[in-house]
Amino acid sequence: MAQSFFIWYAYHILIQNELLEQVDTFPYHGSLITEDGECTTELRTRLNRGQVIGASLQKIWKSHSIPISTKIRLMKTPVWSVATYGCESWTLRKNEETRLDAFEMKILRKILRVSWTAKKTNKWVLNKAGTNRDLLNIVIAMRLA
Repeated sequence: MAQSFFIWYAYHILIQNELLEQVDTFPYHGSLITEDGECTTELRTRLNRGQVIGASLQKIWKSHSIPISTKIRLMKTPVWSVATYGCESWTLRKNEETRLDAFEMKILRKILRVSWTAKKTNKWVLNKAGTNRDLLNIVIAMRLA
C-alpha cells in the first residue's frame, strides 16, 4: 500500500514523486481563482449573469400592478444571488466596489423605469425606491463570514 504524502517546495508541489502542474487560473466552486488574487474578471462575469436575470424579469419591472417594494425584493433575491455567487473569494478594490454600486443602481433604475439619460441623481433613485445601497455591504459581510 503506497503511502500518500506531498512535499511543498517553494512553488512546486510534489505528490508521490509527481510534480503537479502550476496553473494561472482554476475554477473553484463556481468561482475563477487567479494566481494574483484578482477578481475583476470573475466580478464582471457574475454581474453580467445578474444582468441577464434582471433582463429576464423585464415584464415584471414594467408592470404597473406590482408594487415597487415587491420588485425590490425580487431584485434582491434572484438577481443579487446570481451576481454575488462566490463573492467570499473576491478581493475588492475601489474599482470593484464602484462596479458593484453601479450594478445596483442600474437595476434600480430599470425597476423604476428611469432612463440613464434622465437627469436623476442616485440619491433621488434610492429615495424613490425607498431603499439604501446594500449590495456592497452584503458582499463585504459575506466575505467576513
